[in-house]
Amino acid sequence: MTESLETMTSEELYELARQRREDERRQVEEERRERLARLQAQRSEVVARQKAELAALDKQIKQLGADTAKGRGRGSSTSNLSQHVVDIISERGQMSTRELKGELESRGFEARNVSQTLAYLKRNGRVVSTARGVYAAA
Repeated sequence: MTESLETMTSEELYELARQRREDERRQVEEERRERLARLQAQRSEVVARQKAELAALDKQIKQLGADTAKGRGRGSSTSNLSQHVVDIISERGQMSTRELKGELESRGFEARNVSQTLAYLKRNGRVVSTARGVYAAA
């Protein structure tokens, strides 16, 4: 559109304004995509560094004879926790989630996912909920 603004019709002016808005929107979207790509790349670098640092720490821990998976909820420790939960509830007959969490922690277990463990055990018919937040052995 090489015409002067003074000679353009209102429709042409409206179309010119609409086109400019669309161009600006595309520009903003492209800048957003570029920034997002930079941030994702930066995040990947941080994760890679963290993994390398953790691997180095795990190696040192292993050299000292300790298990690096302890306390991370890996492998059989999850099923082991489930069994301990069932055992504790069976011993007491009935107990609240708060009491169970305290008992697990006193026995040296990390008890931050007790609610999920109880939900799993309830779905599998190993415990029943007698009231809100209170469980008994099935």
